Amino acid sequence: MGFTGIPDEAFVFYEGLEADNSKTYFARHKHLYEEAVRAPMVALTEELAAEFGQAQLFRPYRDVRFAKDKSPYKTHQGAFVEHQPGIGLYVEVSAAGLYTAGGVYSQATDQVARYRAAVDEDLSGKPLEEIVSSLRAAGYAVSGDRLKTRPRGVPVDHPRLDLLRHRSLHAGSRFEPEPWVHTPEVAGRVRDTWRDYAPLIEWLCAHVRGSELPRR
Repeated sequence: MGFTGIPDEAFVFYEGLEADNSKTYFARHKHLYEEAVRAPMVALTEELAAEFGQAQLFRPYRDVRFAKDKSPYKTHQGAFVEHQPGIGLYVEVSAAGLYTAGGVYSQATDQVARYRAAVDEDLSGKPLEEIVSSLRAAGYAVSGDRLKTRPRGVPVDHPRLDLLRHRSLHAGSRFEPEPWVHTPEVAGRVRDTWRDYAPLIEWLCAHVRGSELPRR
């Protein structure tokens, strides 16, 4: 069956999970998760796969081994199309609605070094500046993990100081759960935003690439 939209029960499920993030709640409502959340997200990503590549759906369970918050479940369902390690396209459904994003979400030290070198160089840094400006002008939020101060050795008057502070960089857009979210229009909205993120993804793949360090 093709993608028909995100049913209202998906948002109801996550509203309940936010109020009661427990194994008891999840077990009692697992059918809602499977039918109203996971199945539509699988259908959505399959519909988009021909153009963007196959997405991986994230597991609903949180890794709480080193977290202060021991809540066992994520309060959203995300899916990620990886172009290079850590770089790719993202879509998410939660009680707040629909969210799409594109960029790099975490970087190893060698990726950060390549990113900053590319931002510092005019030939590669100016195009990124233009990409980010265009995304912001189109209404996208451009954010990421960033330093509060400038990186060591970077002059205070560097023309791209704001971008150099970033340790990760992504653009995103949020959509509230309005009536169109329950229709196939969702696929078109996600498709349009992912196409808009393409220049950022291409820049990151060309200049940052995946980490070359051994995994820990």
